[in-house]
Amino acid sequence: MTEIRGFKDRYWLHITLFLLTLISTIWAGSMMADRQLVYLAADPWFSLGGFRVSAPLFWDGLRFGGSLLLFLTVHEFGHYFAARIHRVSVSLPYYIPFPFNGIGTFGAVIRIRQQIPSMRKLFDIGAAGPLAGFVIALVVLLIGFATLPDLDYVQGFAGHEALKDFIQSNDAFPGAPFPSDSGGETVNLIVGTTPLYWMLSQFFSDVPPMWEMYHYPVLFAGWLGLFFTALNLLPVGQLDGGHILFALLGPRRHAFMAKTFVMILLLSGGIGFVDEVKPVLEYYDPALGQLIWIILSSIFFLYTLKIFKGEFKKIIPAVFSLVVLTSVSSLSEVVVSGFGYSGWLVWCLLIILLIRVEHPPVHFTEPLSRKRKTLAILSLLIFALCFSFKPLYIG
Repeated sequence: MTEIRGFKDRYWLHITLFLLTLISTIWAGSMMADRQLVYLAADPWFSLGGFRVSAPLFWDGLRFGGSLLLFLTVHEFGHYFAARIHRVSVSLPYYIPFPFNGIGTFGAVIRIRQQIPSMRKLFDIGAAGPLAGFVIALVVLLIGFATLPDLDYVQGFAGHEALKDFIQSNDAFPGAPFPSDSGGETVNLIVGTTPLYWMLSQFFSDVPPMWEMYHYPVLFAGWLGLFFTALNLLPVGQLDGGHILFALLGPRRHAFMAKTFVMILLLSGGIGFVDEVKPVLEYYDPALGQLIWIILSSIFFLYTLKIFKGEFKKIIPAVFSLVVLTSVSSLSEVVVSGFGYSGWLVWCLLIILLIRVEHPPVHFTEPLSRKRKTLAILSLLIFALCFSFKPLYIG
């Protein structure tokens, strides 16, 4: 395929970004595993500013970073090769290293250098990435479950004394996180379970609870593969899920489905926002608690103003419905704990401003073949199996 004039892959840049991302994710993986007692007991390869780099630290990091990078690479090259097959100009993957967000990366992206001309090509390019990446995520997750260490593994963690004592006495994880050893309330990174993760976990023993799972490098990398797959398959804008749904349903029905889905995410975000912010306001003055509804109504208004492009006959009922549903849902602990997640307000802002809710048109529309429709349904099923309304939160 001949590249569009003016565009040329800079191989040195793609390789450099890959290596930096690998280093960044290896570092993040070793920090998450947090087996300081094991790291300190091992002979160090070298010390860097007093920090001991040893074989156990490196292998913990590589199991995480290598697994996550394998998923990201296969996902992006799924898009890349589908685009090349259809003679659509596309860049190699740009990996995004970031050592300060806990996992060492913001993922990877490719650049489509021209408008995709037809529905079928759009579908093939959009679906290839998440379908290929999901296979790797599933394999990594199964390896993570199959290679789970026994419960003595936690004895290598730094701190966690109450957890270690409980496991030693009961030969099982506790049902809830313990308070910190210092006597204050503990702060735990909790990852949300998904239908697929829950189903697979029933076939294995010594499965850690969701608030300890990030200490297990391969298992956590597999979970992140599911998480990124679900994010990419959100059925909005120019995300992979948006491409798939647009090609399957056409512009009008896709626009309706995308707007409906973003409204559901806004509802989840609103419930989580009330749950987190209202107690803070009431702590200073009980009367301030009522301000939450003014604040939330304003947020919903600004979001729907962009979603419905200034059509007030749609905006007003949408804001009213969101506020009423949020206030009613906030009365149920079950709904709040299982559905409310303030993080979706941030994600919806990114969707509205950067990704867009509706999908841009294509030059040539045609119905999908039966095989493509089957793959579209499979993609939607994968999304349902990988999605969690509360993916990552502090508890």
